[in-house]
Amino acid sequence: MDDAVPLTHLPHHDGSPLYIEEQHPSLGQDLVMRMRVPHTFGAVASVHVRSNPNREPRFAEAALVASADGWDWWQATVEVENPVHHYRWLIVTDDGRQHWLNARGLSQVETLDSEDFRIAAGADAPDWAAESVLYQVFPDRFARSDAADSRETPDWAIAAAWGDPVDTRPPGRSKQFYGGDLDGVRSKLDHLVGLGVNLLYLTPVFPGRSNHRYDATSFAEVDDLLGGDAALVRLVEAAHARGIRVIGDLTSNHSGDGHEWFASALADADSDEAAFYYWLDSVQAELAPDESASAADAVDASYAVTDAAPAAAPRRSYVSWLGVPSLPKFNWNSEVLRRRFIEGEESVVARWLQPPFNLDGWRIDVANMTGRYLDEDHNAEVRRIIRRTMTEVNPDTILLGESTNDAAGDFQGDAWHGAMTYANFTRPLWSWLLVPGNTAFGGLGFALGMVPDFTGQQFVEAHTQFAAGFPWRTRLGAMNALDTHDTPRFATSARPGVTPVALGLSVTLPGIPVVFAGDEFGLTGEDGEASRTPMPWSTTGEAEVASRIDLYASLIGLRRAHLALSTGSMRWLHVGEDVLVYARESASETVLCVAARADYDVALPTTALAGADAATPAFGDGRLAASVDGISLQGSGPSFSAWVLPGVTAAVSAVSEV
Repeated sequence: MDDAVPLTHLPHHDGSPLYIEEQHPSLGQDLVMRMRVPHTFGAVASVHVRSNPNREPRFAEAALVASADGWDWWQATVEVENPVHHYRWLIVTDDGRQHWLNARGLSQVETLDSEDFRIAAGADAPDWAAESVLYQVFPDRFARSDAADSRETPDWAIAAAWGDPVDTRPPGRSKQFYGGDLDGVRSKLDHLVGLGVNLLYLTPVFPGRSNHRYDATSFAEVDDLLGGDAALVRLVEAAHARGIRVIGDLTSNHSGDGHEWFASALADADSDEAAFYYWLDSVQAELAPDESASAADAVDASYAVTDAAPAAAPRRSYVSWLGVPSLPKFNWNSEVLRRRFIEGEESVVARWLQPPFNLDGWRIDVANMTGRYLDEDHNAEVRRIIRRTMTEVNPDTILLGESTNDAAGDFQGDAWHGAMTYANFTRPLWSWLLVPGNTAFGGLGFALGMVPDFTGQQFVEAHTQFAAGFPWRTRLGAMNALDTHDTPRFATSARPGVTPVALGLSVTLPGIPVVFAGDEFGLTGEDGEASRTPMPWSTTGEAEVASRIDLYASLIGLRRAHLALSTGSMRWLHVGEDVLVYARESASETVLCVAARADYDVALPTTALAGADAATPAFGDGRLAASVDGISLQGSGPSFSAWVLPGVTAAVSAVSEV
């Protein structure tokens, strides 16, 4: 971005329908794309689209096709020549200067191919994905049905009453058992309806030997402690009846050491299942860290030894997730593993998407680590097989992958519809809105140490840097999470009064807003384990909790009411230390948003946003005034405000007539 030029004076393009009408392009298709330049930018001599098919630059000349509201619209036709088509815009002004516009912004020097805009050709996420608001449930801690009281505590578990504090130290860390179940989730679906969420994400429901169940002992059944297969069927049917889709959670990187496949592998070194895992030797080795240790405690271990083998079988050392012995790593060289787990209608991936279960998709745990070990990398193969299987069984399903850091390399539209990641939203958000000097920065994917203290400019820089690597449609599927079951709760260390700011950003920036169950109650937790607090349902009548739930419902309602917030163009108008102003634009409407952590007084030129004089307040107490002299935005902070304006109709109508 050229810091010398105000944001409102910059050319703009993104992958939204305003600029690329065909949102589902196919390979070889001629694609019409547009870019707009404000008159305040200066006289333009020529505009080209520079594509990079097969790594060889190609230029398509753009024509001036419309001029409206202080902007010139340029249009070019580009053939989509690769599954991921890279392109950028070259603007030459009358004074001979070259300006490159790519996904990172504007530059006067030639830019990197890695920063290009991207179009992913072929099948992609169903349209409902971008219109989703996701609610994450950790089943053991959400709600108990009456049937839960009659179930015996399993032998691996440490029983806890619903009101007991969470034990964050081993062995309670993974063994503390509250007994939440799927019928309990079903009994609270009306709470989700009241919030306005329309996508329910369940962390693993398969049997395991921990409260998190990421150590599956089978993928063939739902844990009896959750109510079994029938309970999942009841939950999905009840959710669908309320307009809520449901996705499950799969561990494609590992199983549990109690898994039936792993037991077979230990019992017979020549079995098909033995090839499902990585074995380091066939003799007894020294014990690795205890299986109840956290990943951080065990991260230095390179192999593990199981106690799950039959007495007659020798112990064997094997590769496991971060050295945690209860989580042996899958070896995706095995064709049998692929057939059983991810490939075809009989696979695990396919089975749960079909009747009677009818899940609407999967979130894949540690997707970034899947298939990667030493010099082997089967990640692309595995994710593409999963995607192909899902498309064959039910193309109206979504596939989300966890990738804790820079996810762009794996998320180019060939498989994952969106990323559960932290680099492009969660971490920058925390750095801008948490109390400075905070050290509660534990959890998966989070570096140890202090949360850096960001200005608004740094938040936007970090967000733009990491989001720019995604094709537009993939960016719409990225999860905008304040926190998850693997992180501290945002409210734990948030600056006073900033929850509306954080949630407002989550529901209005491109991506899928995420609510981790309990956020709407104001729950806190210093790390991923402490954040898994049982839901305090008895507190819903308390004034503070009720007010917070109403806040969540109102902001989610804003998102659901305006399609521009799901699929509209994204344009920054003002970025200051304490206040961010941006617009989500479509042909039918524009939503103007102000996120502020302090009092603000922002002046914009009249050309920044057409129709400001017709703005209607949609959320918050911010003040907007429009005149021939400009647009004034004022308000107290911290706060979030939004207004609805007319869409970008004049220019679009003019372009469509060409």
